[in-house]
Amino acid sequence: MRIGILKCGQSPEPLRDEIGDYDDMCESFLGGRGFEFARYHVEAMQFPASVHDADGWIISGSRHGVYEDHPFIPPLEAFIRGAHDAGVPLVGICFGHQIIAQALGGEVAKHPGGWAIGAQDYDFGGQPVTLNAWHQDQVARAPEGAQVAATSPFCANAALIYGDRAFTVQAHPEFNSHVMRRFADIKDKDMPADLIAGVRRRLEDRIDAGLLADRIEAFFRQPRQTLARAV
Repeated sequence: MRIGILKCGQSPEPLRDEIGDYDDMCESFLGGRGFEFARYHVEAMQFPASVHDADGWIISGSRHGVYEDHPFIPPLEAFIRGAHDAGVPLVGICFGHQIIAQALGGEVAKHPGGWAIGAQDYDFGGQPVTLNAWHQDQVARAPEGAQVAATSPFCANAALIYGDRAFTVQAHPEFNSHVMRRFADIKDKDMPADLIAGVRRRLEDRIDAGLLADRIEAFFRQPRQTLARAV
C-alpha cells in the first residue's frame, strides 16, 4: 500500500539535522508495516498530480496556523476535499488534523487557555491514551458529520473520525521522548518556564504511540468501496 506524506512545514533546524524532518518522523512512526511511502513538500508547493497518486495520505504538522495566509493552504484544502470526495483515506496529525477540519467546514482557533506541550492524557472512547503534543491552535468546531474519537480536558476535539474517509489527531504520535526533549531545549526561551518544566517532568512517561500506529494502519487498510477516479 502506497502512502503519500504531505509535509506542511519543517521541524526546527537543530532537530532536523539530528533526527530528521516531519516526513521522516511520520515514516519512522509507521515503519515496518508494509507501507511504501512517497513524500511531497506541500509547504514548498510540491503537490501530487492527483489524489490517486497514493492509496492514502498523511498530512503532517507545521509551525503555521491553518487560518494564516500562506500560498500552499488553499490548494491543500482543495486536495483534501478532492481526496475526501474520491474516498481516498486521509490521516491528519496536529496541523493536518486542523486543516482537514477547516477544509471540510469546521473551525480552528487558538485555545484561550494557552498551550498544550509534552505528554498529554486523552480519552479514546473510554481508553486512556498518553501522547506527546505541541499546540495552541485546535479544532474549535468539528465539521458536520465528523465524530469525536478522543477528547481531553484541554482539547475537546482531540481526534476526529470522518467515516472511512479521514482519521485525524491533534497530538503528535510520531514524536518520541527524545524529540520532546530536544523541542524543550530548543524552545526553552520562547515558552513559559512552567510549561517547559512540565514537558521535562513527563519525559519518562509511557507514550502510547504504538496504539495510534495500530489504529492508523487499520484505518488505512480497512475495505472501501472503489469510487470513480475523477480527481
